[in-house]
Amino acid sequence: MQSFLKRRFLPALMLLLVGGVLGVQLNAYVSPDDAIEQFKKMRQAFVIISGKYVEPIDAKEVAEGGIKGMLDNLDPHSTYVPSEQAQRTRERYRGSFGGIGIRFDVLEDTARVVSPLAGGPSEEAGVIAGDRIIRIEDSTAVGLSMRDIRERLTGEIGTKVSFTVFRPLSGNEHTFTIKRGEIPLYSVHSSYMVDETTGYIEIGRFAKSTPEEFMNKVDTLKGQGMERLVVDLRQNPGGIMESAVKIADEMLDTGGATIVETRGRSDRINQTLKAESGGALAHQPITVLVDGNSASASEILAGALQDHDRGLIVGRRTFGKGLVQKPYRLNDGSFLQLTVGRYYTPVGRLIQTPYEKGKMEAYYEKKFANRHDAIYNVQKYRESIPDSLTYKTDHGRTVFGGGGILPDYIVKPDTTALSGFLQRSEVDRLFSLAARQWFAEHGDDLRSTWRNRKADFLASYEVPDEAVSSFWDFVQEEDILTLTTNPDSVNVGNQVFRKENTEDVRRIVRLHMKGYVANTLYGRGAGQPILNKVDPTLQRALSLWTASTDLAGYHASSSSKN
Repeated sequence: MQSFLKRRFLPALMLLLVGGVLGVQLNAYVSPDDAIEQFKKMRQAFVIISGKYVEPIDAKEVAEGGIKGMLDNLDPHSTYVPSEQAQRTRERYRGSFGGIGIRFDVLEDTARVVSPLAGGPSEEAGVIAGDRIIRIEDSTAVGLSMRDIRERLTGEIGTKVSFTVFRPLSGNEHTFTIKRGEIPLYSVHSSYMVDETTGYIEIGRFAKSTPEEFMNKVDTLKGQGMERLVVDLRQNPGGIMESAVKIADEMLDTGGATIVETRGRSDRINQTLKAESGGALAHQPITVLVDGNSASASEILAGALQDHDRGLIVGRRTFGKGLVQKPYRLNDGSFLQLTVGRYYTPVGRLIQTPYEKGKMEAYYEKKFANRHDAIYNVQKYRESIPDSLTYKTDHGRTVFGGGGILPDYIVKPDTTALSGFLQRSEVDRLFSLAARQWFAEHGDDLRSTWRNRKADFLASYEVPDEAVSSFWDFVQEEDILTLTTNPDSVNVGNQVFRKENTEDVRRIVRLHMKGYVANTLYGRGAGQPILNKVDPTLQRALSLWTASTDLAGYHASSSSKN
């Protein structure tokens, strides 16, 4: 009964909260007469419910449920962000937060400092890797989750926090009172030279700081001899549109070329964002990696490069999130992330996949069905796209609409039993969990041997047999996977694998564990060069430089004619 009331009448309370906040703005966008009548009805319903319902109502819970219910009837991506999550969301977009500057992990109910940020508040105060955080302020930290610890250690820049650590090396406790500083949230996760001429940059999301981060990495790689570039947008959910536009601008050589068009209800939303002339990457061959979780700003960048024949797109069909969203702050610090327009690529493709209002389940079911066809039945999928959703790039290549960006070259997943084991291990973070447990026992020795020796570590460190054995022990002790000597009992669905096959994956296990140790010792992304050695999408992309170079040649010849 209570859930029924919430579904039917919660919008009334939203009026009380939102009506006063948006005020004149609401009247500007709806029919005044109809709006007034509907608002009266909603307000009246809420007054009746709050005064007559059999139990007292929780105003905050009811209000937030009502807001979410209203947004559910609009589109798949308009969302409500509660006040307690709003600060973290703003930090992700800004690219920094107020904190003490440590990387930590939680193992056996205790937070362990993986490393203090170089030059950060904790390093300056004397916090070292391996310290166990046992108290924060006057409360125990033992048994807290990573989220709880993070929330207690972060806060406004300039405020102070006190915490106590146990230091195993000395057996003593140390208490620190640290002033929180501005800690960067890097959105470029990894960059390195794959070979003598090929650079690789992974963008994890698009924040305000992303263009500067990206170009700093480009300058570094150029200094190391980079002549061509792989941009990895896989698992990138998007972010700030303007940041994606700035990066696209660096790759286009034609002033005035459209990067993205936004269309909406307001004239302020209707705009065409164009490139300026002569970007820093205007003539280098470029390959972009995408997958089903590349969304929004990622699709803007990939779509612009594909439409202008500027970069080769490799991987799998992107998510198809092409809705322009704008935050509207509410009175308690929460905000609405509201759809106000749609994104279109330079040739006019709508990035958003089709949806029916209020039918979220059907939206995702169809999305994943199309994703499957776009991977395993590519020709059939392309033939199913109507002519009205077929477009031509600047140089006459055929590209497709219907939502998302369909790559120029699609890389299918490996469906063998071995691949099934590896995919299962990656999805469930088995490599990371096992490596974390092993590192907890051997981390001090690894730090003392390999601190400040990143290049040597990547080149020469070999994961010992005992570490590989610890992986198998871990997955069996946790009852995650079963190993058998029966040659007929391989069953990927139930995670049963022949023990003899462990030799086939031993090298893979070593690489993943080495990658984890590298990330732990040297920071996020340090292990990417190791993991990329067995990445089928990247390896496929590296075999396609002739096609990428041909696209770059279009622009070089066009520039020479101008």
